[in-house]
Amino acid sequence: MKASESGDVVEIKEVPADQIKSYLLELRHRAEKEPLVKPHPHLSDNFLIRFLRARDFDVDLALKLLINYHKWRQECPEISANLHPSSIIGLLRNNYHAVLRSRDSAGSRVLIYRIGQWNPKEFSAYEVFRVSLITSELIVQEPETQKNGLKAIFDLHGWFFSHALQITPSLAKKISCILTDSFPLKVRGIHFINEPGFFRPVYTMIKPLLPEKIKQRIHFHSSSYMTSLAQFFPQSILPLDLGGSGPCVDELCEEWTQKILQAEDYLQSLCVDLEGNSSQS
Repeated sequence: MKASESGDVVEIKEVPADQIKSYLLELRHRAEKEPLVKPHPHLSDNFLIRFLRARDFDVDLALKLLINYHKWRQECPEISANLHPSSIIGLLRNNYHAVLRSRDSAGSRVLIYRIGQWNPKEFSAYEVFRVSLITSELIVQEPETQKNGLKAIFDLHGWFFSHALQITPSLAKKISCILTDSFPLKVRGIHFINEPGFFRPVYTMIKPLLPEKIKQRIHFHSSSYMTSLAQFFPQSILPLDLGGSGPCVDELCEEWTQKILQAEDYLQSLCVDLEGNSSQS
């Protein structure tokens, strides 16, 4: 049993190790019969286990998630066809994105995005979203993250109309799809800080597309985040800039940029070509 960020108790299901093999065999057997999955022959245990954990070892739901994962990657080549770090290096070098060194009290990975560091004249919303996809593909390899999911903090300081105009209904639908049923990670919390008033119309557009459980995990902190974030995260893991005692956000951004660059070969193996093929392993 785990304590959730709202103080409620959440049960994280993990079957005994000696039973996991049977779940993997069943999922692989069924996946190999699916047209969208069959062209991807490398259905390793390490790959399949993330889908089982994301759906608490319900094989039916895990198979649906696996199919959706392949489907959206093939249908969205503007995001998935190029996962090379070089495609978003400008954003990374501008300290747009970081991952905290330590997990929160529930074992979740904690991600930070700083919208003010994104220049929409240089990078499209699709390229910005690719940053999230790259990080998701890296952290989903971690068993603890597979079990306990992630939480994200979006700093909207510097959010302007030029950013809002990039979030089209089509992109909003794709984002909500991946958040809810197309990627094997559990989203345990989404936190917005420094949000301006004109951010709300964008959220209003996305909100109807989200399931109720995701809506309940979205929190708005405004400019009082120094106090309110501490109600959800240990101050010891939060950056100094966000009211904690950990390293500053710039330092964390630089660290995570290096991790992404070091994973270039792995990310290359995940790229989807224009025919929808992938060397996913």
